Amino acid sequence: MTIDTFEIDKEQKNRLLELTEGHFNDVKSYRIKPRKLLKTVSAFANSDGGDIYVGIEEEELEDGSKKRQWNGFSDKEAANGHIQALHETFPFQKNLNISFLKHNSVNGFVLHIQISKTKQIVESSDGTPYVRRGAQSLPVNNHDELKRLEYDKGIITYEQQTLNVPNKLISESEVIQNFISDVIPTTEPKPWLKKQLLIQNGKPTVAGVILFADEPQVALPKQSGIKIFRYKTKDAEGSRATLAFDPITIEGCAYSQIKDAVDKTTEIVEDMQYLGEKGFESIQYPFETLHEIITNAVIHRDYSIKSDIQIVIFDNRIEIKSPGKLPGHVTINNILDEQLARNGTIVRIINKFPDPPNKDVGEGLNTAFEAMRKLRLKEPKIIESKNSVSVKIFHEPLASPEEMVMQYLENHSEISNSIARELCGIDSENEMKRVFQRLQSSDLLERTPGKRGSASTWRKPDSPKTDGLGQTSLFND
Repeated sequence: MTIDTFEIDKEQKNRLLELTEGHFNDVKSYRIKPRKLLKTVSAFANSDGGDIYVGIEEEELEDGSKKRQWNGFSDKEAANGHIQALHETFPFQKNLNISFLKHNSVNGFVLHIQISKTKQIVESSDGTPYVRRGAQSLPVNNHDELKRLEYDKGIITYEQQTLNVPNKLISESEVIQNFISDVIPTTEPKPWLKKQLLIQNGKPTVAGVILFADEPQVALPKQSGIKIFRYKTKDAEGSRATLAFDPITIEGCAYSQIKDAVDKTTEIVEDMQYLGEKGFESIQYPFETLHEIITNAVIHRDYSIKSDIQIVIFDNRIEIKSPGKLPGHVTINNILDEQLARNGTIVRIINKFPDPPNKDVGEGLNTAFEAMRKLRLKEPKIIESKNSVSVKIFHEPLASPEEMVMQYLENHSEISNSIARELCGIDSENEMKRVFQRLQSSDLLERTPGKRGSASTWRKPDSPKTDGLGQTSLFND
């Protein structure tokens, strides 16, 4: 078998030396033993695939930082032991692509190993399968972990299905033309798409269309769009009467769709206001929260379900609904600690785009939750139903109603029941009244004299008192 050699330019060489090791990338010295290399190979194959570059040295400096240098195999034959081990692991080579990289200013050949996620479990030379977690290759060495891996591997995802549409939908698109200029080494769209298994048996896959068609909705009209709704209500459900405008449709490839959906949602939210401590204030949701949750909805949704992603914006919350249940062993209770990519190809390749939306693979929801905590807003709530997963992002402070009332009175002389309910997000007039009574029993609040019925208000006990006519009295009774 002939292994291609690619001459890369200076910019590509420097980018390779600066490559961040993580869930999809690893660099190794040419001195690594084939048996040890196979642990990383096994980990990528059993996870979401990835790229290994053998022939990059990493030196730790006195200050603790690391410096890399190109130090490849002296000639291509010197890598025969590694290549033989790879071929024994992948006898049919379906999920493996091997090439050499060369640059005229440095010595040696770097062995570039591209691995796609495999259907079967791939073991290392020690008979143990490994999985990729961040920048680590971890052994699957107990019964429960092995059974879980077997369960995960037994599912054929819809992204691997081919579509009866022309190859040129993705091989000649504007998206692939812009993307391919950043690929190392430089290549042409169609061969690259085939190597990434985005074209199989002469047809583009669902993943290929989602990632690289200018308008995936042409091939997947019912299952690849995003709908944005705006309801002027805090009710559990929106209605035609509270719909602010006709639903907005966001289309395009996954990469642009994420950006456009985040931008449009942010634009709509910035026009909204709520009653805060200092009067009406603009609603603000952390950008990181919106970005990460919308990104998750796009790259992890079940594309076999003919339904659009829905972003529903209410007065006090945003609900993002993604078609499909949580995959494999992931539940709403462990979702911040566990990860399983339903669409491993989409997740891996969208990470190759400039400024990828999924920078920290497996950390998206954690980032979203942490951003809400920093603004002292309630954490998002994840709800799984029969055919979808919804994430609710609340614009509700972590402070208790009592704290919010007292904070409001730092800047205002009095507060009514209706204003307090708006401030605290409480629907019931009687529930709000009980908050006032608890504060009153603690001598923190009193009724404003002279105001009764629907006009009644509450104030701090040390506020200037009024007589029965509502006039300020200079003396206490």
